[in-house]
Amino acid sequence: MTRILEPDLEIIDPHHHLYPMSHWVAGGKPFLLQEFAEDLNAGHKIVSTVYIECSQLYRQTGPAHLRPAGEAEFSSVTARLAETGHFGPARVCEGFVGTADLMRPDTLDEVLDALDHASDGRLRGIRYPANWDPDPQINPSSRPYAIEGVMLDQTFRKGVARLTARGLVYEAFQYYPQLPELADLAAALPDTVIVCNHVGGLVGKRGYATPDNFDNWKARVLDLAQRPNVLMKLGGLANERTNFGFSLRPEDIGEDELVDTWGPYIQTCIDAFGPDRCMFESNFPVDRCATDYVTLWNVFKRIAAGYSPDEKADLFAGTARRTYRLQ
Repeated sequence: MTRILEPDLEIIDPHHHLYPMSHWVAGGKPFLLQEFAEDLNAGHKIVSTVYIECSQLYRQTGPAHLRPAGEAEFSSVTARLAETGHFGPARVCEGFVGTADLMRPDTLDEVLDALDHASDGRLRGIRYPANWDPDPQINPSSRPYAIEGVMLDQTFRKGVARLTARGLVYEAFQYYPQLPELADLAAALPDTVIVCNHVGGLVGKRGYATPDNFDNWKARVLDLAQRPNVLMKLGGLANERTNFGFSLRPEDIGEDELVDTWGPYIQTCIDAFGPDRCMFESNFPVDRCATDYVTLWNVFKRIAAGYSPDEKADLFAGTARRTYRLQ
């Protein structure tokens, strides 16, 4: 059995998904509350989680722009089940980040109202994936690429500004070459809270598999960190686009290898943004392709070993609690 490091350190997992059926899970099995609870109760002190949209259980009827409210209902039902205490003490899905078309100002407020209502008031932000690359094979997802340069579009920016007016976070997912566009968006909307996913959207395969890729990524991260309204999520590094090869290996990756591989990227982000603007994320079950939930948090704790108790409190719970307005 894996030894739990710092078992009393409170953790808020600010980035996970749930799937009725998932290709991210071996055999295409479900990853729902029952499966997630096994991870949450395995030894680390997980006190709360934030569900991040992943295109699940959309409504099958009604206006197309309101169908993502089905995912908000899904997260809310999960949260209410978790509140019974039968699945452990964690406040699962205490926060919800949904999706809405930020390029549709005519329907945006209606969608935000629907998401907030369907989530029982748990809506904390909107993720509108902006990932784009000239190489179509960089994208491993079934989702299509966003429009090139969408974060520079004035209609898009007006949509993000509506989130700000409603006290919602803009949850940013793009690839790291697009970070200058995200930095420009952050500068144009300084009152908007922006949470950058997955250490900026690291890409390491195909044309990015070069000796200077780390330096190229780092330069953009350091520049983004100059925008004080941007926060960084630390994780999401198991995806095959990073080119670490973990998803291709049949066995779980050990703690030492993960610390050595992921540590430089995570440490760079913490040094640039500071612990009060960083939060560790599981990205489960997607990152299950590298290791199990217990080992993942051990890896993060080892990477953060040199920080003070107050800094660790921010990295593992405090930043997420403030950002997503959790208990």
